[in-house]
Amino acid sequence: MKEHSKKLYKSLFQLDGKCTVLTGATGLIGSAFAEGLAEYGSNIAIVDVDEHKCLALADKLSDRHSVECISVVADVSKVSSVNDLLAKVLDKFGKIDVLVNSVQVISKNFFLPFEEYKEDDWNEIIDINLKGVFLTCQIIGKQMVAQEKGNIINLASTYALVAPNQKLYEGIEFGSPAAYSASKGGVIALSRYLAAYWAAQNIRVNTITPHGVYKNHESRFIKNFSNLSPLKRMSRKEEVVGALIYLASEASSYVTGHNLVVDGGWGVW
Repeated sequence: MKEHSKKLYKSLFQLDGKCTVLTGATGLIGSAFAEGLAEYGSNIAIVDVDEHKCLALADKLSDRHSVECISVVADVSKVSSVNDLLAKVLDKFGKIDVLVNSVQVISKNFFLPFEEYKEDDWNEIIDINLKGVFLTCQIIGKQMVAQEKGNIINLASTYALVAPNQKLYEGIEFGSPAAYSASKGGVIALSRYLAAYWAAQNIRVNTITPHGVYKNHESRFIKNFSNLSPLKRMSRKEEVVGALIYLASEASSYVTGHNLVVDGGWGVW
């Protein structure tokens, strides 16, 4: 077996010259992902549904990190929209090295109890969270097959691995619906399938599972969460970025089919 060419370990994490397609880029975790990718040198296609937010984020990152960022408005649940996304990215960068799917949706009646859940809300969540990952992986993955190299990272959820602890939501007006768990469980299963399916084409596919990322939650929820978490606190969005940089870079060159859990130990008890 030929020894890998010697590199400084620090350099393995660099993304200089890479092109990353980042869906859900203006969201809570997506925007942190975008910042981290740009800081490590990747050019980025900032993809989301709000044109103003996409443009603003692309301009900010380009100026701050001296990388090339383009904004692309796309609905990942539509084949035509994802095909347009692919064409725009190839026209600008000529290749796609990394696909990061951090898109997810909160439907109109997202927090209804299971017994009352609406079919339209179920369909919307599955369309964006799961079908959207299927379409982006299929269409952009086909380009990676042609390139004979690629890297796909999909955002999963703790609730694809364990059921929501109902004690977390005591005294709270929201919860986590079954549709969300089902969609994210599908993302993990699809990602593992593709990791094996595309391994011979030098395409790696992994998932990241964050949990409890703080977003101006009410004090009761923060207290409930802290009492149930081994680390006794919620996560900061920046704490998920390290996992992304690892999986997006050559530092993880022998990692595929893996779900990297960033949950503060939530799943250990």
